[in-house]
Amino acid sequence: MEPRLTMTMKRSLAQHVQEHSSIYTFTVVLLMMGIVFGAVIVNSLSLMQKQDLFHYLNRFFGQVSEGDMASAAAMFAQSFFHYLKYMGLIWLLGLSIIGVPVILVLLFLKGMVVGFTVGFLVNQMGWQGFLLSFVSVLPQNLILIPAFVLVTTAAVAISMTLIKAQFSNRMKTPLMPLLFRYTMTVVIIMILVACASFIEAFLSPSLIKTTIGIFN
Repeated sequence: MEPRLTMTMKRSLAQHVQEHSSIYTFTVVLLMMGIVFGAVIVNSLSLMQKQDLFHYLNRFFGQVSEGDMASAAAMFAQSFFHYLKYMGLIWLLGLSIIGVPVILVLLFLKGMVVGFTVGFLVNQMGWQGFLLSFVSVLPQNLILIPAFVLVTTAAVAISMTLIKAQFSNRMKTPLMPLLFRYTMTVVIIMILVACASFIEAFLSPSLIKTTIGIFN
């Protein structure tokens, strides 16, 4: 029974990716553009802005190395609630026929934040910044980036379906099953995001502390 269920899920996933391959391609390219744009923005900052940001960054890393931070449980709750609101907004925009541009902007901004964070660390700290970004940014984003691509693609696909239903009389596919599958997809993605928040709250601070200890 379990292998049959696994095969069914794999076939459904393969069919989904094939049907929406163009949207997946566009969202991945858009996310990568956001990452590159975020890294490039670092070079446009003034010296004063870089110094201010680096000052706050040093304070943060100092608090991490000294263990002077909120509890891991509190950090997990804060992180997960942040992503819950972000993806909840994308889910809601997917249910409207005018939400596609905003959904794509949110994905671009996500990529820009990642690119800016890594770019700033490398720009200010060289290879040490690269290692810090590797342990502080990469672990959770190995889950978050695919999750954002998935939820964005699902939201754009359902929004385009609603647009077709609005302006085409030949749309015979029942919308309620589609909306249910869309909502369940977002719920499953949020479970993955919870794993990313767990890594961000419980694993990343330890990795950062260990890395700073190596530098010192």
